[in-house]
Amino acid sequence: MDSLAGLNEAQRRAVTTTEGYVRVVAGAGTGKTRTLTRRYGYLVEAGGVSPGHILAVTFTNKAANEMKQRVRSMVGDGDTGYICTFHALGLMILKEDLHTLGWPQNFLVLDEEDKNSLLRTVFEDMGMTLKEMSLHKAADLTDDMKWDLAYVPLLTGESDAPLLELIDREQNRRKQMFYRYLYEQRKIYALDFEDLVDMAVALLRQNQEVREKWARRFEYVMVDEFQDIDGKQYELADMLSSCHKNLFVVGDPDQTIYTWRGADVHFILDFPNRYPGCETVILTENYRSTPQILAAANALIEKNQQRVERQLHAVNGPGPVPPYYHAKDVGTEAKFVVSRLKELKAAGNDWRDMAILYRAHYVSRSLEDALLHAKIPYAVYGGMEFYGRKEIKDAICYLRMLAVGDDLAFARVVNEPRRGVGKKRMAFLRSYAQAKGCTLYGALLDNLDHPMIQSSDAAGFVSLLRAYEHYDGMKMSELLSHLLTESGYMKMLKQLGDGDRLDNIAELLQSLEEYETSAGEACTLEDFLSEVALFTDRDREDRKDSVKLMTVHNAKGLEFPHVIVCSLNEGVFPSRKTDTAERMEEERRLCYVACTRAEKSLTLTEAAGVSHEGTARYPSRFLFEMGKEHLNYLVELDPTWAGEARRYIRSTQKRLSPPQDPLGPGVRVEHALFGKGTVLEVDRDQQCLSIRFDSGRERTIRFDGPIRLI
Repeated sequence: MDSLAGLNEAQRRAVTTTEGYVRVVAGAGTGKTRTLTRRYGYLVEAGGVSPGHILAVTFTNKAANEMKQRVRSMVGDGDTGYICTFHALGLMILKEDLHTLGWPQNFLVLDEEDKNSLLRTVFEDMGMTLKEMSLHKAADLTDDMKWDLAYVPLLTGESDAPLLELIDREQNRRKQMFYRYLYEQRKIYALDFEDLVDMAVALLRQNQEVREKWARRFEYVMVDEFQDIDGKQYELADMLSSCHKNLFVVGDPDQTIYTWRGADVHFILDFPNRYPGCETVILTENYRSTPQILAAANALIEKNQQRVERQLHAVNGPGPVPPYYHAKDVGTEAKFVVSRLKELKAAGNDWRDMAILYRAHYVSRSLEDALLHAKIPYAVYGGMEFYGRKEIKDAICYLRMLAVGDDLAFARVVNEPRRGVGKKRMAFLRSYAQAKGCTLYGALLDNLDHPMIQSSDAAGFVSLLRAYEHYDGMKMSELLSHLLTESGYMKMLKQLGDGDRLDNIAELLQSLEEYETSAGEACTLEDFLSEVALFTDRDREDRKDSVKLMTVHNAKGLEFPHVIVCSLNEGVFPSRKTDTAERMEEERRLCYVACTRAEKSLTLTEAAGVSHEGTARYPSRFLFEMGKEHLNYLVELDPTWAGEARRYIRSTQKRLSPPQDPLGPGVRVEHALFGKGTVLEVDRDQQCLSIRFDSGRERTIRFDGPIRLI
C-alpha cells in the first residue's frame, strides 16, 4: 500500500518529515491518527526502518489496537509490539530491567480491587475507619503522593528499614497511611497502575546504561494525543528519543480536557521552545463535520487564549445550521430530545447513528425516562443506566419493602448498609422461609429472638420499616429521603466519598417529586414502582441498534452522524466547580469536543427552571459564545431572561480572574466609591485585592468589584 495515497498536502508533509522534532497540530476530524499510522508505514516501506525500532505511543488500549490494525494493513503482520499505551510501555521497560533495582521480573501488577484490598489491610493495621477516610479518598491520596518520585527508593530500596522508620516516626495519619501502603506493596513485590510509568521514569533517570539501551533501540518515537500527556510521560518520551532525536508528536491543544489527571496544554503549546528548530505542521482540513457545525465550533473555541490560532475548514458539503432549543424545564427538554430523535429516525437514520452527550452522568435521568416512555432503544456508555445503578436499585428496593416486601428487595437491602446479615444468616432465613412457606422478611420477623438473628442488627432494619409502614399521606420523595437517612444508607455513601452516587440519589428524589406533580393526587407508591419495573427490565430488548448516551469525556475520540448536546446550562456545562480562568478554558474545550463529534447534524438544548440545589438554570455562556448567527434558535429567549443570564455570566467570569492584566502590587486603580488608590496585595485564592486609597484608608475589594486600572 502506498503510504502517501489520498493524503492532503499538510498530511503528506507530516508523513514525509521523518527526521528531527516534529509537532503536528491536528484539529478535530483532520485525520491525525491516519497521519500517524501512515507515517509509521512510510518509515517501514520507504525508509526500510525495522518496526522493532519504532515506538508509537497512545493513551488507550483501544486506540493502540486500532493503530496496530491499520499498520498491519499497510506493512503486513510484522512486529508491532512497540505500538502501545504509556503504561504498557512502562511495564515493558520494567519487565526487562526492574531486576537492576533488586526486584524479581515476575512482580505483581495490582488492579483497582487489589489496591483496595491492600488499603483495607493498612486501615486494619492502623485502626482506621471509613469515617476517617474513605477507600476512594485513600486511593486518590496514594496517587497524589506518588506524583513526587521521591517515593520510589522507599519502594525499591534494599532494606525495609527506611520505610519502617518513617512509619514509626510519622505523626501525620495520612502520610503514615501512605508509607504503610508502600510497605504492603514491598512485602509482595507489587506495583499499582501509577507505578508503571513512575518506576520506568525513575529507572531511566538513575541508570544511564539502561536509559541508553532503550534510547538506542527506538530510532523513531511517535506520540499520539500529545495534548493529554502529563509531565512524567513527557519526560519518558524525551529520554527515549534522546539518542536519535527523532520525536514526532500529534495532538490538538483545543482538545486538552484531562488536566484533572495531569495533562497540561503547555506541553504541546511550548514544544517549539523545548526543542528549538522543530517543524510544526498544522492540519485544518476537517473530514468529519459540515461547514455549519464547524462555524459554531470555531466561534466557540476562538474565545480561548491558550491555543494555536487556526480555523477548521470542512471538506464535506453543507448541512443544517445547528438548532438550539430553550426549554421551560428539564422535562420539556427531554421531550424535545425524543421528538428530535424520532425526526431523525423518520428521515431514514438508524438509532445507532445518534448520540446524546452531556457534562455529567446525573443529567441522564430525565433523558432516560423520556426515552423509555417513547420506547426508543438506548445504551449508556461509560456508566450504568440510571435505574440500573446500584444506589438507585437499592433506594427503590427500600420503597418496595414497604409496598411489597418481596424477597428480591429484602435480599438486596437487608444488609445495605451492613447489619451483620451475611451469608450464614441469609441461609438460615431462606431455609426457614422455605419450610414455612413465607417470605424472607416474614422469616426475619418470626426469628428476631433467635440467637442466630439476635447478634445482628436486623432488629434495627425491622424497626425502620415498621416506623413507616403506614406511609399513606406522605410524599414519596419525603418517604424515601427518611428511609435512606434513617437506615444509614446516605451516611454510608458519604463515608465512601462517592459524590456521583450522592448526586444520583438527589436526582432520584427530584424525579419522585416530578412524578407526584405530574400524576396528581391519585398517584401511589405502587404505581411508581410499577413504572420503575418497566424501566429496569431491559434484558429482553435488542440493544444493538440504539441511541448512545454518554458524557463528553467518554465521547472523546468518537464520532456520530447526529449529536445532541444536552443541559447546556451554567453550573452544569460549564461545571459549577469551575473556579479559575484556566479551568473555564478547559470547560470550553470540552464543549468544543462535544460539538466536533457531530458529522451531519448538531443539536443543542438547555432548560430553564431551578436545579436540585435551588439555583436558577441559566443558558450556558458557550451558547452565547457560538454566536446567534451560527445557531438556529428554535425558541427565542425572552430579552429580560437573556439579559439576566448575561449579567450572571459576567459576574461569574469576573470571579475567575482579575478584571485586567497586569495586576499586582503597585498598580494604580480607581474605585467607583473610594476613588483612586494603589494595590498592596493580590490574593488570587480569595479572589480579592488589598488597596490603599489616596484618602489613606485601606480596603479589601473583590476582583469583580467596581474597580478599573488607571
